[in-house]
Amino acid sequence: MALDALFKPFEFKSLKLPNRVVMAPMTRSFSPGGVATDDVAAYYRRRAENQVGLIITEGTGVARDASLNDANIPRFHGEKELAAWKKVVDETHAAGGLIAPQLWHVGSAKGKDVLGKIDSPSGLSKAGGAPFTEPMTDAEIADTIQAFATAAADAKRLGFDAIELHGAHGYLIDQFFWEGTNVRGDAFGGPTIAARANFAAEILKAVRAAVGPDFPVIIRLSQWKQQDYAVKNATTPQELEAWLQPLADAGADIFHCSQRRFWEPEFEGSDLNFAGWAKKLTGAPTITVGSVGLSGEFIAAFGGEGSQPASIDGLLERLERGEFDLVGVGRVLLQDPEWVVKIREGRTEELKSFERAALGVLY
Repeated sequence: MALDALFKPFEFKSLKLPNRVVMAPMTRSFSPGGVATDDVAAYYRRRAENQVGLIITEGTGVARDASLNDANIPRFHGEKELAAWKKVVDETHAAGGLIAPQLWHVGSAKGKDVLGKIDSPSGLSKAGGAPFTEPMTDAEIADTIQAFATAAADAKRLGFDAIELHGAHGYLIDQFFWEGTNVRGDAFGGPTIAARANFAAEILKAVRAAVGPDFPVIIRLSQWKQQDYAVKNATTPQELEAWLQPLADAGADIFHCSQRRFWEPEFEGSDLNFAGWAKKLTGAPTITVGSVGLSGEFIAAFGGEGSQPASIDGLLERLERGEFDLVGVGRVLLQDPEWVVKIREGRTEELKSFERAALGVLY
């Protein structure tokens, strides 16, 4: 019976999902020159054909020179680039799916390609490091906020069903959240998480103005950073509320709460995970994500570690009791586009292991 919770429809504003499964965004780097290809469109269509409730695309760069650090990650600006995304939307909808682009700026996160002047709240790439570039000026911050709003408006115009802002994992928005990379003394910095959330709140206000009141806006957040897996923006429920409530007030509809392992409690004294606490404190719908359906977590996968299929019974129990509303699924869908159908039909013997080689294939 718990499986029914995963396949119960979900509605919020204009978003009407047939089930609770969300394809988590996963960087693919299969868009030469930043333009999504027909293969990219087919990749998303396969997941739509196999009953994924909502697809969130790989991160896509907004219109700032250094929003991306890899020339083969898709951009979300420019005539060719947006035309390619229109095809992705049309292919997904033709297969009965729903899709949202993840709008991204990597900030000072390192990558293989430097595509322009690096944007950074304080010129830092990690806590305790030496500045390696100038902090963003007020004009650069304003232009970045507008770039997110323009991308959101373009997403709605192209027919996407929602948008997600990437505010996690040590990229630009998260670099403003994190005291280790934001040491500004102006309106976009300060000693508290509430003060450091102002940049994201201004982006959300601009995005909301651009898309209107009924278009769903998701923001992905994490405590951990690629620069430091153990760090936390909020160490208590009170700090978490001070971080999230201004974002909800500014226009965030759904919080996508990224953990390395979804089953781990966020704070001592409670079994609630990150998504559970976000929902409890704000009342907003939340997405949980982190090693769903697999025995190992994704960071280890980059080191070559494989993962075996794992039970989702515990996840279903938490979903059924309302700890969170939606379930983000990453690597299992990267490896196996039919995962949702197999789960629904009880074909657990057909579930696939995850191998690192899957990261290098667009299937």
